[in-house]
Formats: sequence, structure tokens, C-alpha cells
Amino acid sequence: MSTPHLHSPMYFLLSNLSIIDMCLSSFATPKMIMDFFTQCKTISFEGCISQIFFLHLFTGTEIVLLISMSFDRYIAICKPLHYSTIMSQRVCVGLVVSSWTVGFLHTISQLAFTLSLPFCGPNVVDSFFCDLPLVIQLACIDIYVLGILMISTSGVIALVSFLLLLTSYIIVLVTIKDHSSTGSSKAFSTCTAHFIVVLMFFGPCIFIYVWPFTNFPVDKVLSVFYTIFTPFLNPLVYTLRNQEVKTAVMKKLSKQYLSLGKTTLRYPMQ
Repeated sequence: MSTPHLHSPMYFLLSNLSIIDMCLSSFATPKMIMDFFTQCKTISFEGCISQIFFLHLFTGTEIVLLISMSFDRYIAICKPLHYSTIMSQRVCVGLVVSSWTVGFLHTISQLAFTLSLPFCGPNVVDSFFCDLPLVIQLACIDIYVLGILMISTSGVIALVSFLLLLTSYIIVLVTIKDHSSTGSSKAFSTCTAHFIVVLMFFGPCIFIYVWPFTNFPVDKVLSVFYTIFTPFLNPLVYTLRNQEVKTAVMKKLSKQYLSLGKTTLRYPMQ
């Protein structure tokens, strides 16, 4: 925001991704930290449902936003002459609003299914936070087939989105390869950073939701990885792989340092 030449569509979408990442990495973290220091780890039903709501809201929004970012890179590299026309400010805002809308509709559909179930038996969730595959197993009725269909939908959406993103980045990288120049090298670095983020986010997500009722020892680690560590690392990945952002950050820090190093001397009144 403080650097005018970083107000392009790519950085606008990136800033919104950072906001979602901050939300996603903090929706369950305070409760997890509290549980580390308490012997009795409990959560209310309302609190559990809230965690499911925010988890699917932020992950659904991030999936659509990552697709929007890949579309932005595709237009910038494959159709550079039409970039300013296609990726206007109105289109960028529309992509962000669409991301949040899809995320909200997705999480509402998941909660509508969950809240319709009767809960009266077991009440132990074998994870660091509440997630749909674990919570619906506590229902008092046999929901295996229906639950598989409902939860696997999230896995299929994640898998299809990942394949779509993979295809778009392959097309972009092939286009970059055919144009070897300094600009192409910069575009390659940017797309590589984007793909690293996509891989870190979608890998654990697909693994957990495609096989929802199969318990693997690594499930807990993966659930924490894609909800906390990956969103936390995303801004670092983008920053460390982007020379323009690094330059802007260094200039900002230098100005702050210089301003802190100056002290105004006030003379006593004569």
C-alpha cells in the first residue's frame, strides 16, 4: 500500500491472499495454544462449529483466489497486450468478492449438513481442532455413505482446482521457455513462487479430504500444516522470491531506521 508501483493486479491479489492467510493461520491457534497448557482440553459445541465455519470459509476463499492469481499470471504472460484491458480494477475486485462469496457458500453447505445431524454419543475429537471428517463421526446415526459423499466433495473440489492450476502453470511455463529474456526470468521466478504455495496448500488438503474416514498417523500433522504453517509461510515465500517486494520492504525499513535515528533537541524557554 505504501509503494505506488506495487499497486498492480498481481500485488492486489497477493495482498488479499495475505489477509486470508492471516485469518486461516489464526482461526484455531489461540485455542491450540491454550490446550498445550491445560490438562483438560475441552471446547463447546458452538466453538467447534465456529472452527469448522471459519476453516472452510478461509480455505474455500483461498482456493478460488489462487485460481484467480493463476489466471492473472496466464493473462500477463500469454496475452500481455490485452493485460491492462482484461485485468482492470473492476475485474480484480470482482475476483476477490467472488472468492469470498464461493468460500461462504461452501462453508454454509458444509454446516447445514453438520447441524442436521444428531449428536448424543462420543464427544472426543481426535485432532488439535474441529474439522468436518472428525466431527460427523460423533453423530448418533450411521452417516458413512452420506458423509463420504459430502466430505469427499471438498476433496474433489480441491483436486480439480489443483489440476486446473497445474495445467495453467504448465502453459505459462512453456510460454516463458519460448521467450528467454530478463522479463521471462522474472516471470518464471514469480510463477515458481505461486506454484510452491499451491503445492504446499493443496497437497495436505487433498490427502485429508479425499479419504475422509481413513485415519493415518500423519493426518494431524498435515491438518496443522495446511491450516497454520502453510498460510504463515506464504507471505515469506512470495517475499523471498520477489525482488520488487524485497526492494520495497528494504526501502521502507531504511526510512523507519533513519527516522528513529533522529532526535529533536528542545531548548529551555529563555
